[in-house]
Amino acid sequence: MKHIILSIISFITIAASSAQTPIKDVSVGRTASNLLVKMTVITGAAGDEANSELWLRPLITAGSDTLWLQPVVVAGRTRYYQRLRRDRDAGDYVMLRAGKDPDYAYTAVVPYAGWMEQSQLRIVSRTDGCCGSPTTPETTADIAAIDFKPKVYEPAIVYVTPAREMVKTREIHGSAFIDFPVNSTRILEDYRDNSRELSAIRATIDAVRSDKDVTITSLYIKGFASPEGRYAANEQLARGRTEALASYVRDLYNFPPSVMHTSWEAEDWGGLIRWIENHDISNKEAIMALISDNAIDPDRRDQLLKKRYPAQYAMLLRDVYPSLRHSDYTVNYTVRDYAIVEEIAAVMATAPQKLSLDELFRLARSYDSNSPEFMEVMEVAVRMYPDSETANLNAALTAASRGETDKARRYLARAGKSPNALYAAGVTEARDGNIDAAIALFSQAEAAGVTEASGEIAKLRALK
Repeated sequence: MKHIILSIISFITIAASSAQTPIKDVSVGRTASNLLVKMTVITGAAGDEANSELWLRPLITAGSDTLWLQPVVVAGRTRYYQRLRRDRDAGDYVMLRAGKDPDYAYTAVVPYAGWMEQSQLRIVSRTDGCCGSPTTPETTADIAAIDFKPKVYEPAIVYVTPAREMVKTREIHGSAFIDFPVNSTRILEDYRDNSRELSAIRATIDAVRSDKDVTITSLYIKGFASPEGRYAANEQLARGRTEALASYVRDLYNFPPSVMHTSWEAEDWGGLIRWIENHDISNKEAIMALISDNAIDPDRRDQLLKKRYPAQYAMLLRDVYPSLRHSDYTVNYTVRDYAIVEEIAAVMATAPQKLSLDELFRLARSYDSNSPEFMEVMEVAVRMYPDSETANLNAALTAASRGETDKARRYLARAGKSPNALYAAGVTEARDGNIDAAIALFSQAEAAGVTEASGEIAKLRALK
């Protein structure tokens, strides 16, 4: 079985009033089931008085737990031969001749116990005279501190501070399906589902206008008509119906002309293409080729579609074209800044979309980096800014620091290739136990200017 030899953490010097313990080259190791203690006993350092003997009693201790190892006796000439005659068959200690025997390579193997994980190796020493009575006081020397506790890599987490968002611009989108009587551009609130559609538009605008932290800067409305019939007529309908909806909104909220913006598209061929792309219908490829061909006049496209594929045309006219008659609207607004972390926390709980990435980061740094609150803020940041390399990078570091390496890798996939991203990838690999891969990444990060990377390389090499 392969032995795992662990480093000795420290040696403790014997007090000046005590005789120096004749021990050197101490090492402690373990296998899965055994503890191994090795040391060299220096026989020439034990003195050469014929009638004296030095007892060395090793022990391992931690708190109330103690295990005595096989003792060693380094005896002068007279005591050595006396013990040979008297204790010829004794096997409970090792006997050496002082000054004559070579230095002894002591080895003890004992069953490993959990309490030994962090313990002390000590030697109790005593010199006895000719009659076995002590001639020096018994002394205890700490030979080595033992530490089998697994070495855990604890990375230095280098977060990236987001750039400040000077003006926080936001937008909210919606689509309305306002029904009009045939060839009409007048809005009737009680016509078909118009009441519900108009209510949805008002709710969107009201949600923004009622927020004291928000200022509406513009409102865009773009109208579409469906592709059947003459293009010129459809353009008139799309324009007229768009202007009717814009007038309805402007009059309702008294928006100045500078806020309202309109545009229109006579026929929503793009919407038709997207619908067919996502559905299975007969002659799908041929229909797609026809309706995508902008070289064909729109009116001609409509006629060919109706003529060549009458069944599909009837289905589209019935089931799809109504959804192509719509008005898309966008409300643009700005949000005031938040400076106090308590205020930022309150906004995050109710309307996190109003916060900048910088504000979220300031809130995160107000918490302990190991706290659930810190992790939550980082998760909110990447949810609000899913395309931000900085948000993904910081979220990856947070996940990796907690050992959630699969999650960290998902964030790293959107964190870019910056030096700090290389560093974060190194942290992730190291937390996964891929030491060589981590060192390679840290080396790249160091070469690119991340000063903390050299320290991480040193940590990992110490673990190898």
